[in-house]
Amino acid sequence: MRYNNRELKSRPVFNEFYKWIEDLNALPNTLLGKAAHYALSQKKYLGRYLLDGRLEISNNRAERSIKPFVIGRKNWLFSNTPGGARASAIYYSLIITAKENGLNPFEYLTWILTNMPNLGKPGYAISITDFLPNSGKIPKKVFISMPKNKETEKYAWEEKQ
Repeated sequence: MRYNNRELKSRPVFNEFYKWIEDLNALPNTLLGKAAHYALSQKKYLGRYLLDGRLEISNNRAERSIKPFVIGRKNWLFSNTPGGARASAIYYSLIITAKENGLNPFEYLTWILTNMPNLGKPGYAISITDFLPNSGKIPKKVFISMPKNKETEKYAWEEKQ
């Protein structure tokens, strides 16, 4: 769906913009010339979002995910050893992974920390892949319940005008 919308709406604008940039003939040492050169050098990277509908057009969601850690970075001054900093990074990664995959972070960490020492024993997780968010081994209580008829959030440019 998103891919089809991009093909219909975004690709023509994208192509028109780059045709305009290529026909601009701006002097290379002017601000406009530098901007045009930069736009042309980024074309292949910017165009990737047209190739796969799963790709986000912006990195806003990723930026919002790391914002709490940027704000709290002064707290990390107390991670005075590489081991402590590594442990913090692992916990932060697990928490954000849980949030991004619709899992309750507390329940997810509790389940991982309970099962990890018993890895491979009968009644516990068999391999590391059993701890991944898309694993069928994760108990139902770890998942955050979602409303049944909730549609995925659309960006402003995806809304019908």
